[in-house]
Amino acid sequence: MNASAIKVLVIDDEPPIRKLLRMGLTTQGYDIIEASNGKLALEKLAEDPALIILDLGLPDIQGHDLLQMIRARNDSVPIVVLSSRGDEAGKVQALDLGADDYLTKPFGMDELLARLRAALRHQLQVHGERPVFKTGDLSVDLVRRIVKVGEREVKLSPKEYDLLRVLVQHAGKVLTHRFLLRELWDELTDAQYLRVYVRQLRQKIELDPERPHFVLTETGIGYRLRAPD
Repeated sequence: MNASAIKVLVIDDEPPIRKLLRMGLTTQGYDIIEASNGKLALEKLAEDPALIILDLGLPDIQGHDLLQMIRARNDSVPIVVLSSRGDEAGKVQALDLGADDYLTKPFGMDELLARLRAALRHQLQVHGERPVFKTGDLSVDLVRRIVKVGEREVKLSPKEYDLLRVLVQHAGKVLTHRFLLRELWDELTDAQYLRVYVRQLRQKIELDPERPHFVLTETGIGYRLRAPD
């Protein structure tokens, strides 16, 4: 994907982090807008960024509150949150509030760039959902409800297909246990049901279910379907 002219709003109160992101992203052709606090970030939304990188630890507005404020003004711009290591509850809350992905500090620039590309692809997919989804050897025909791995057609139960369909609709995005339970059952359902169906789905679509290539586990948070190639 050509990053030329894609505006990225970087919201972080640490000058070294902003400098790192500015240097790393501008060399890839991204146009960087910076905000050192939440108040300034809300003003910068007027510049219509195509992507937002949001540090949850801001000095003036709590990161999750700011995320809700941004989502109230723009419900589609991809948001990748930065969080401290071990803050799983904070990551889950951010994803439930509408973040598309997260990175734990410290992070590598290559990983960040890959997450940004996946977030952009996911946004394009949502706005122009393709009838046939493909990632690697996996293809899912959302119209005819046909699932294939290579040339082999895979027979899924209705609930297994529903799980895969939700993952496909949000491919590349981390989906929390709570989100998936709410979509497929109701969020009061025991998460063990979800684990059982993920395991069954992997048995049918993965070459090695113990080392999954398509349905990836985000430990303590949820699952992510590998983004389209």
